[in-house]
Amino acid sequence: MAPTFLIVGATGNTGRGVVEALPKLLEASEVFSTYRVLALTRSKDSDVAQKLAKMPGVEVAEQNWTEITVDWLRENEVVRAFIASHNQPNQFAEESTFHINALNAGVEYVVRISTTAANVRPDCRAYYPRSHWAIEAMLSSQEFKALKWSSLQANGFLPLFLGSAVEYIKEYRKTGKIGKFATILSADAPVGLIDPIEVGVFAAHLLAQADITRHNNAKYVLNGPEDISGQQVVRLIEENIGAKVEDVEFKDMSMIDWMAANTKESKNVTLTIKHALDTVYAGECSVSTTSKEVLEIAPPKRTPAQVVRTMLEG
Repeated sequence: MAPTFLIVGATGNTGRGVVEALPKLLEASEVFSTYRVLALTRSKDSDVAQKLAKMPGVEVAEQNWTEITVDWLRENEVVRAFIASHNQPNQFAEESTFHINALNAGVEYVVRISTTAANVRPDCRAYYPRSHWAIEAMLSSQEFKALKWSSLQANGFLPLFLGSAVEYIKEYRKTGKIGKFATILSADAPVGLIDPIEVGVFAAHLLAQADITRHNNAKYVLNGPEDISGQQVVRLIEENIGAKVEDVEFKDMSMIDWMAANTKESKNVTLTIKHALDTVYAGECSVSTTSKEVLEIAPPKRTPAQVVRTMLEG
């Protein structure tokens, strides 16, 4: 077995970008050319997992990351790792256990997915950014000095925010009917949403750095190449259907209400997700916040219009 780069959540929205980019970067490296990429998934039978398994230098394995132990990390010779955790209320307990095990197993470096940069603070009214803040505070402590790490704070993923627009376009193409369009975005506030694959590509570049000293304890803000607002999403729809959309609801929170009504967790906690958009509505998440290192290493290129086209073709 060779020293290993571990990708947790390899078939997810960011993990797939890591696995697709990392093997070529390692192959070109004087240091890591003999290392392997171990991509974890919940099902090796999925289309994405099977595609990744065909890539040279990639091994796909079924493994619940929350059950990874110190012994497992040692047995698999994991030296560097990528993790995109869930955002459920028990995130801190499960992700912190992963990092503690990585520390004790001698893992050198971890790149993790965080959340909207302006929300990662102890007083955020939405619950899950506080978990990310707590994880980053833990990793910054003296006790974790031996484990180097970077957090990627993307301000929002394009497919998530554009999903309702894509469904609207598809429905219009089926029926020809102009209906009501609702979006969680506000009408005017700009936000630098990013294709999650490009977040994964940046993570791969960090993992492949021979010397990661400058990236240790780093928190990088990621955005796409251009801002978008709710009104601009409406224009994207109109460009794709060739018709005017008159009935529009901005700041639509109905999905979060539905989540709270159907959750097995605390409804009160789930409803705080609505406050995750406060900083977006305040204009604090524009492309102007992008970290310079992101632009230097792997600048995102995919625009909202390009992502909409890809989603329509999928």
